[in-house]
Amino acid sequence: MNIHVNGVNYHVEVIGSGEPLLLLHGFTGDSTTWNAVVQCLNKRYQCILIDILGHGKTECPKDPERYQIELVAHDIKDILFQLKINKIKVLGYSMGGRLALTFATCFPDMVSMLLLESASPGLKTEEARIERRHQDERLAKRIIEEGIESFVDYWSDIPLFKTQKRLDIAMIEQIRWQRLQNNPLGLANSLIGMGTGSMPSLWRKLSTLEMPVYLITGSLDEKFCLIAKEMQKWIPNARHETILDAGHAIHVEDSQKFGTIIEEFLSNK
Repeated sequence: MNIHVNGVNYHVEVIGSGEPLLLLHGFTGDSTTWNAVVQCLNKRYQCILIDILGHGKTECPKDPERYQIELVAHDIKDILFQLKINKIKVLGYSMGGRLALTFATCFPDMVSMLLLESASPGLKTEEARIERRHQDERLAKRIIEEGIESFVDYWSDIPLFKTQKRLDIAMIEQIRWQRLQNNPLGLANSLIGMGTGSMPSLWRKLSTLEMPVYLITGSLDEKFCLIAKEMQKWIPNARHETILDAGHAIHVEDSQKFGTIIEEFLSNK
């Protein structure tokens, strides 16, 4: 379905029945990237799947400022209100994890549980944020100038996703096909407006989170394992789970194991 909020049409899927669970995908993804996980969860949970601004079937505004992560968090709040949901569990992966964390800090009363897969609270220093913004701006320019296919081939080959090369060919082709469905303008503007360098650092807000927070990382993704360990020190009610022999996108590399772990977390009141 389409839900219109704040001047933008969002593509939203509602699957299953039970307690509501919001799932937020990563950069270059869309709601379909959760399909295998939803199969594990939709008998007990009403899964709310949103194509994040600039991705999938959701609109792609021309102004990068519209993609600011706090504005998108407000969009999500308004989408949930239209669905008559006032309290929800939230699962976010990578970029979607940063958005989930932003949503939880903006609207803590709406989040009963937060599950973050390979996510970060942003960068700690302004110097690091400036450097990252420059990198993201260059990458955004590359997407527009070279086109979506060239970018997807480049993106699939970055070290962060090297463990996905172990997947079978059909799965690799499916991931590539899905990424190619995105609008290059939407991806470019997401990098500029919602990138790690553009978002406000949330490190100092971690201690304000009162809901249970589950941090999930793959053991082969050393950078995000270290980030999660540090996040755990700051969050009052946090648990960190490391999945052996998995990389950055655990839900893609081993969806059955990931779905089982998520279901265990969700049932832990």
